[in-house]
Amino acid sequence: QVQLVESGGGSVQAGESLRLACAASGFTNGTNYMAWFRQAPGKEREGVAGRDVRGDIEDYADSVKGRFTISHDDVKNRLVLQMKRLKPEDTAMYYCAAAGGVVRWDTPSVYDYWGQGTQVTVSS
Repeated sequence: QVQLVESGGGSVQAGESLRLACAASGFTNGTNYMAWFRQAPGKEREGVAGRDVRGDIEDYADSVKGRFTISHDDVKNRLVLQMKRLKPEDTAMYYCAAAGGVVRWDTPSVYDYWGQGTQVTVSS
């Protein structure tokens, strides 16, 4: 089992930044890919950004390219999502997810483990 705990959400104004973090614990040896998803009320869960654990591959949704950056904090052993120039349409619950391997990184069903989520609210 892998446990994922997100942190760093909050309420900000449009144009501001937030930094989300995801701490993974448990049997993580089988994890090869981790990602951030988000889900707004009434909408489907969508992939935001993903990264293989070696850092060789990074994937981003078109809507966040150039504004969001996914990385791994080696010191604190956390997956990080740096979000800049936030927009009201970025408002959603953000989830961290982990998988042994992915064919399409933005498909929720391929992920084995999920965190509880952290809320991001961006006001105009």
